[in-house]
Amino acid sequence: MNKREFLKTSGAGALGVMLAPSLLKASAAGNRLRTAHIGVGNMGMEDLKAVSSHPEVDVVALCDVDAVYLSEARKLHPDARVFFDYRAMLEAMGDQIDAVIVSTPDHTHAPASMLAMEMDKPVYCQKPLTHYVSESRAMKELAARKGLVTQMGIQVHSFYDYKLATLLIRSGIIGKVHTVHAWSPKNWGYDGPLPEGEDPVPGKLDWNLWLGTSPMRPYKEGVYHPGNWRKLVDYGCGTLGDMGVHIFDTPYNALELDVPQTITTECREPNGFGFPEHNTVTYEFPGTDYTAKSLKWIWYDGQGAPAMHEDLMLPGMDTGKGKKKKEAGVKDKISLDAGVAAENELPEQGAMFVGEKGRLLLPHFMQLPRKIVRGKYVDISKEIAKMSEKHGLGEPVRNYESEGPKHYHQFVDACLGKGECTAPFDYAARLTETILLGTIAGRFPGETLHWDAETARFREEKANKYLAGEYRKF
Repeated sequence: MNKREFLKTSGAGALGVMLAPSLLKASAAGNRLRTAHIGVGNMGMEDLKAVSSHPEVDVVALCDVDAVYLSEARKLHPDARVFFDYRAMLEAMGDQIDAVIVSTPDHTHAPASMLAMEMDKPVYCQKPLTHYVSESRAMKELAARKGLVTQMGIQVHSFYDYKLATLLIRSGIIGKVHTVHAWSPKNWGYDGPLPEGEDPVPGKLDWNLWLGTSPMRPYKEGVYHPGNWRKLVDYGCGTLGDMGVHIFDTPYNALELDVPQTITTECREPNGFGFPEHNTVTYEFPGTDYTAKSLKWIWYDGQGAPAMHEDLMLPGMDTGKGKKKKEAGVKDKISLDAGVAAENELPEQGAMFVGEKGRLLLPHFMQLPRKIVRGKYVDISKEIAKMSEKHGLGEPVRNYESEGPKHYHQFVDACLGKGECTAPFDYAARLTETILLGTIAGRFPGETLHWDAETARFREEKANKYLAGEYRKF
């Protein structure tokens, strides 16, 4: 289905279909939340389902540059008005929207969110919060100045195991932490040649609107939309910006970190188009109450990650088999319901806290953290039970269907005046800034970049050009 056919069959005009009067009346009562969704394909569809599963939500507007995605979303919410351009949606329906959900590719996160916040709309924005460091700081400042409810889409932030790990680390279960290792074998990088030529833009897609504020370039089938934009520097943030945000989140939160002081990335030379397929990023953070005087953080991504390190050795691990596994590589696509790793094998994705009293392994995800002291696992079931009871966590949950909506519902409830968000833009901006500094360091492999958090500048002037981008008028 192309745009013309969609508009014809859906009954939508240039600005969409009219809302049913009953829906507008119910929302106007003030005890319901009227949501508008920018980006409704793939993860956007999951966001739409999770937000709308809240019993006090009315979906009043849907926006996407792809007519097929828009058509599928409208089947779920036939009373919602539909749009291809988020600017037109916000202009036409400003007084009928209570909150905005942004689920676009990374390069459109800030432009869409900033416009919504300027109109005093609470915003739920997918991770990573922004594409540029300057955008993260601007979104944090605007949300604070307007006093808006905000939440970044890191839904596992609200899962049992991550809340538990945060409490355990802060309780001092392994003492002060001096090192964190984190990894994902996903490959949101591209080491191949730049695409040549141009393909016809599919009738379903508005290519100009998909590009948005990014530079104009020819359309190539299978290179950008729908799935490969994460690999490309103009639109995504690589594996670090995809899985890194999730896996960084718990250690970052638990240790109450701010932004790093230095960043060094080991990877191939930049090609100006795609992110490297393999990265090792080393951060140095200033100390906090939960760390040593400083904290070293090492991130590994790409097929075969992580590189073997003594901090990652597990009780009973067969180093020979481990090496063979690394050489063979692991699956790029990580299933949400993947089985629990054997006790002598590292989980495919995860983090290892290294402290003065031992180590804490946190698999990603839906697995309990495990403590290791002097090469042996230590039973921490009593500590887990105590933390769960004290903080009302309940029993461990292993059901993504029930856990998944919690983070979204927390946002909805906060918008309705019931509670607060745990990943607001104040927090999300700092976490995203940390991630983005790592992607910038990838442009200078092997060099250590020094970051001044107060001035938001690198000591190395050549790196500062990548802190912001020039917006194209579209």
